[in-house]
Amino acid sequence: MHDDDPTANEAATAVRRSPGRTATTVGAVAAVAVAALAVTLWGTGPGNKPAAPAAGAPPGTSAVAPEDDDDSEQPDGRPLTPFDTRYPAVGRLDAGLLKAVQEAARDARADGIEFRVTSGWRTKDHQQRLLDEAVKRYGSTERARQYVSTPQKSAHVTGKAVDIGPTDADDWLIRKGARYGLCQVYNNEMWHFELLTSPGGTCPSPLTDAAG
Repeated sequence: MHDDDPTANEAATAVRRSPGRTATTVGAVAAVAVAALAVTLWGTGPGNKPAAPAAGAPPGTSAVAPEDDDDSEQPDGRPLTPFDTRYPAVGRLDAGLLKAVQEAARDARADGIEFRVTSGWRTKDHQQRLLDEAVKRYGSTERARQYVSTPQKSAHVTGKAVDIGPTDADDWLIRKGARYGLCQVYNNEMWHFELLTSPGGTCPSPLTDAAG
């Protein structure tokens, strides 16, 4: 216990001023000091009550923001569909893109094809993590950029790109996506689609890779 602990000093003063007090009273004061120290050391640790929200935060919110608010799975592990708009990966897609993907998904379902959103809207931090992981995997930023854009250039960060799976859904969209304005963007990513033409128009030729 530190000498300048005010709670401890109060307990000591109580003993000096009232030597006739019972041990129970002194013990109670000491217990208060221990409890105060415990709150200081462990009050915000794992398994305890979370820290109070930052000033101005909505009631009931946590002081810590969700780590993966752009995940592509539901809490039970099921993949997202284009209709799971309560999840940021889908709900924060550009409105025009989301509408086109939903229309395509309905028509594809009639052909026995189910769309899955393997990645949609992303935070800048998420995009940077993906780029950092790609640099480690491929050994250089130049190689990594062939597969992953920077947070400043990624259409996922602006909500204007969506990755669709599985492969049969990608094949369906590559063949029929122009009906909805949806186009494959990169030759090396058959799953990545953006709105690059008007519905019924002609898609531009895909770029070689994400580096352009």
